Amino acid sequence: MTAQLWTSEEAAKATGGEAKGDWTISGLSIDTRSLEWGDLFVPIKDARDGHDFIPNARAGGAAAVISENPNEQAPALIVKDSVQAMRDLGVAARKRSKAKRIAVTGSVGKTSLKEAIAVICGSVGRTHKSIKSFNNHWGVPLTLARMPKDTEYGVFEVGMNHAGELADLSPLIAPQIAVITKIAPAHLAHFKNVGAIAEAKAEIFEGLAVGGAAILNRDDDYFDFLAKAASKKDAAIISFGAHKDASVRIEGAKSEAGRQSADLVIDGESYALSLPLDGAHWIENAACAVAACLAAGINPEKSVAALRGFRALPGRGEAIDVKIDGKLFTLIDDSYNANPESMKAAIETLSSRASGRKIAVLGDMFELGKDELDLHAALSVPLIEADVSRVIFTGECMRALKGALPRQMRGAWVRNWEGAYEALRHELSDGDTVLIKGSNATGLSQLVAAIRKEQKGVADVL
Repeated sequence: MTAQLWTSEEAAKATGGEAKGDWTISGLSIDTRSLEWGDLFVPIKDARDGHDFIPNARAGGAAAVISENPNEQAPALIVKDSVQAMRDLGVAARKRSKAKRIAVTGSVGKTSLKEAIAVICGSVGRTHKSIKSFNNHWGVPLTLARMPKDTEYGVFEVGMNHAGELADLSPLIAPQIAVITKIAPAHLAHFKNVGAIAEAKAEIFEGLAVGGAAILNRDDDYFDFLAKAASKKDAAIISFGAHKDASVRIEGAKSEAGRQSADLVIDGESYALSLPLDGAHWIENAACAVAACLAAGINPEKSVAALRGFRALPGRGEAIDVKIDGKLFTLIDDSYNANPESMKAAIETLSSRASGRKIAVLGDMFELGKDELDLHAALSVPLIEADVSRVIFTGECMRALKGALPRQMRGAWVRNWEGAYEALRHELSDGDTVLIKGSNATGLSQLVAAIRKEQKGVADVL
């Protein structure tokens, strides 16, 4: 970022703080490792007090720092609470911009959908979006505070794993458009049941502008519940899915290796959708993105055109060709995170993608509560249906899945990603297709990184 984002005077007015020195910033950072020249450094108190890193931030090129220390040297912004100051900057950024704001939440697909919406919006106007998965109590205000004044479309990912979190974050964004991808069993360790998850996701409507739009999955079991919750804000309901009453109706869906296609029917008009991606779930994601952008005033024809070149993100279904130990195989990198719903979608992708043997390297799904072993074991059904040849397991809960599979499908159970790598080397043959997926904390993304590092120049993105 190089354009002026905030002046010292503007930042002081927005936060009620005291500006020391006369400065301008071009961005914000809460991490000195990723801080860019010209950023305002915001020290966060977590396992470490971010104030301890202020010298590093200055040495790294910070134009100014926020500080709760009244004796902090210029250039600085002195405040009582650094996180609250970041939130205040976020609110001020929202108020000074005329951007149409789209908030995205749901049990699955938030980051990928956010990226798809941003690609469409970016094709027609200046667009600001959450980076990576910056979707929590720090990431949302940080993304807002970074929003340039001339932004035309703002796309914000909003996550939660406890009730009350979206009720806090949604009013910060005050979206005109709120999107819920799907309700599914995720974070069940913190909720009584899936219905309680739906209630927590419906909190996204608490910040929705009156008369705004709610984008909902018409095929979701909780559609009626969510639509009723959105109606309290007099929201227009724009639905997507294969249901006959969907506002953006999916017809003629076709899934092939590296290509998904369908017709999206909107108000009687049909729009041809073609995606260079693996996995039938992408058709639903695309229909959702088109629905959200329809609410933002973007013509569906422009939306489907923008998506024709969309690519999966690393860790979220990206397919690459890799050669290890002289064996050439296709790797499907879905290592970023996992819950039962996304696991099933990934296994379906493996099934549709592969022409030869199919191997799955699967890690534990976390935060599933008392039924976690049953939910892991239940993955045996889609794995068997997908005709997966061998499964490599890592994590204690994956023992339940191993026991539920036929003996001929059982590969090694290992303790970590390093063990999974050795087990995979043992299993591999030329022409295999390998899916790697698990919750982020399983470390399977490090397995993917190790494979990428070892490949010998043949990992061209498909």
